[in-house]
Amino acid sequence: MTASALHAQTASPAAFPVRLAEERLRFLAADEREGRALYTPGLDQSAAYIAAAFKKSGLRPFKGNSMLQSFAVYNTELKDLSATIGQQVFPAESVVVITGLQQLDLTEQSGYNVATIDAGVSLFHEAYKIIHNGKNNIVLVDESYAAQFKRLAAFGGEFLERNGSTVFLLGKPGLSSYHIKATHTIKEQQLANVVGMLPGKSKKNEYVIFSAHYDHLGIGKPVNGDSIYNGANDDASGTTAIMMLADYYAGLKNNERTILFVAFTAEESGGYGSQYFSKQLDPDRAIAMFNIEMIGTESKWGRNSAYITGYEASSLGKILQQNLAGTGFSFYPDPYPEQQLFYRSDNATLARLGVPAHSISTSKMDNEPYYHKPGDEIATLDIANMTGVIRAIALSAGSVISGKDTPSRVQQQ
Repeated sequence: MTASALHAQTASPAAFPVRLAEERLRFLAADEREGRALYTPGLDQSAAYIAAAFKKSGLRPFKGNSMLQSFAVYNTELKDLSATIGQQVFPAESVVVITGLQQLDLTEQSGYNVATIDAGVSLFHEAYKIIHNGKNNIVLVDESYAAQFKRLAAFGGEFLERNGSTVFLLGKPGLSSYHIKATHTIKEQQLANVVGMLPGKSKKNEYVIFSAHYDHLGIGKPVNGDSIYNGANDDASGTTAIMMLADYYAGLKNNERTILFVAFTAEESGGYGSQYFSKQLDPDRAIAMFNIEMIGTESKWGRNSAYITGYEASSLGKILQQNLAGTGFSFYPDPYPEQQLFYRSDNATLARLGVPAHSISTSKMDNEPYYHKPGDEIATLDIANMTGVIRAIALSAGSVISGKDTPSRVQQQ
């Protein structure tokens, strides 16, 4: 029997009941969860629900005695901002300040490193590298990124560590003299990932990671009278997937490599959950990461298909597609490279460390009408197709979990 036939036999549709997937989706995306924003009862209720599901599956805590991987963040809120470049006032909408300091008073005498982000590169990837270069930075961003520029502020809502400051300026003004002042309030708050472990047998020190994020946007600007951003697709669908996969693999009891199931917090606010998680394990022991991000709608190719971000960055995608031969399901390379999805989700932190860490999605990012809107509700999802995607992930991952296949590493950044 071929490997793919064996996997197809074990990953039967009955192992991924649509009714259970819908039940889990309905809990996470219910109005009672109020959009699962950070620091809200709805987020805490969701974490408890996921932890209970992991425990029922038979998973163990990754470290310590709890499925909750708690950590502190420093929440910052901008109160005042002014920037003068030369003799001219620089518009506030063209400035983004990332700092853990309450008061930032910056001039050309401050000794900041000056960097640029030119046209034609990944804005968020380059910004991440600069923010984490261990220096204080002032960064000139090409005006071709004007539409994306303010989204850089997502790097600065919370901090795991209060060290270093980076100021982004849209455009390339001369910096012979400048004065930038920013005032923030800073508050320490607690967040938590949910992490369950299924220990491996012969390769227990090698990790295969299935992840998704369980936070969303909370309550926001009303659209047609609805102000709850339920996040059914983004990313209750992925969170449901990791619970279903935990049930499946725990039932098989034959994983040679250790499997970690991770529900990340704070993806929508800068990826702080995945950043913290990445510091809790040796990335060299992470063999692969399947980050499941928005699988509730049909892909651009229709049913029984999904795409993998950063497909060419490692051999993981090719391994998965090979294992799906003859099943009628296909994984494709990311069709939206201009959106830089490989570095926009929770896989990015480990990918930068060399891990074959990729996101799997079906979301039509060029035409997803409910993305980051209150309309992202369970009624808009195709749950039967979603469970088919989950089954395909389980089927395709079998040779990696068994230790038969080891994907090539991503080039470290």
